[in-house]
Parts: sequence; C-alpha cells; structure tokens
Amino acid sequence: MTPPFGGVFVARTTILDSSGIHRALTRISHEIIERNEGLDNLVVVGLQTGGVQVALRIVRLLFEIDGTDVPFGTLDVVMHRDDIALRPVMAEAVTDIPFDLDAMTVVLVDDVLFTGRTIRAALDALNDFGRPRAVQLAVVIDRGHRELPIRPDFVGKNLPTGRDEMVDVTLEGVLLGEMRK
Repeated sequence: MTPPFGGVFVARTTILDSSGIHRALTRISHEIIERNEGLDNLVVVGLQTGGVQVALRIVRLLFEIDGTDVPFGTLDVVMHRDDIALRPVMAEAVTDIPFDLDAMTVVLVDDVLFTGRTIRAALDALNDFGRPRAVQLAVVIDRGHRELPIRPDFVGKNLPTGRDEMVDVTLEGVLLGEMRK
C-alpha cells in the first residue's frame, strides 16, 4: 500500500482473510443481480487503484453466477479530486471505459469507503463518458467518517475505525493498522 503522505503501513489486525473476502464479494455479486433484476444494461467500473482488482473479481463472480459477461472499465479520478492543493497530483493509472455510459447502470467499485471524497470525484469523472441511468456503489470496507452525503449500495463489511487508522484491502485479506514514518 502506498500511503498518501509517505511512511510505511504497519498492520495490526487481520479483519478478513481470503475466504472472507471471497464470501463478501460473492454476496455483493448476488445482491447486484437481485437489486438490478439481472445484468442487462449494467457495467462495472473499478476505481484506480484499489477498486480495480475488486471490480475484476466481481465481474468474474457475476459471470459464474449468471453467465453474463458484464462490461468492465477502470477510472482514475485524480484530476477530479477536491484536495489537489493538499497533495501532489500524479495520474495513478489509466482510465479505460471502452463503452458509452448513456442509459446504463454503472456499478462503481472501490476497496474502502472513508470520507466519500474519492466517490464524489468519481461521479464527476463518469460524466465525461456519458449520462448513466443510475450509479450504484460497491465497496469491500465501509469505515465511516463520511464528509459528504455518500452511501454505498453494496458493502462487504462495515468497519468502524479511528480517523488515524488505515485499512489495506487485497484479494488475500483486509488489514487494519496505522502509518509510521
């Protein structure tokens, strides 16, 4: 995990192991199908960088469950963030949305939901690719501390944390810890 302001992530507790992650993503995938009454006109977009691997896993699970190959894209929101003056601006990764979003339901996927500011930036960035019918949010971890009125539609685990704690999500597990210089 690359910390936003330098330092090293030091894990203190394992919140979910790989089987826990798999169960959470399988449940989220079933909930996506149920809420949307199938997968017609649905696309999955993973936020760079943490949400991309999670989104890919969800797309695979949707195929295993429903047999539908759901379109997949990636979105880097760095240029749409509201904290550009507070931290260096560097494009983290590529945005690749090879389809029109008009009239589609977009399932936006990220690893951790914290203040909601990254999701706000993602909603702004999505407008460059069309006008979706709806945008739904899927996250592995919702840690609270919202600064904007944003709520996920699909959550793997609610994890109340301190503002100074960090959460690291990989497909092998979820770790809770802190940053050390």
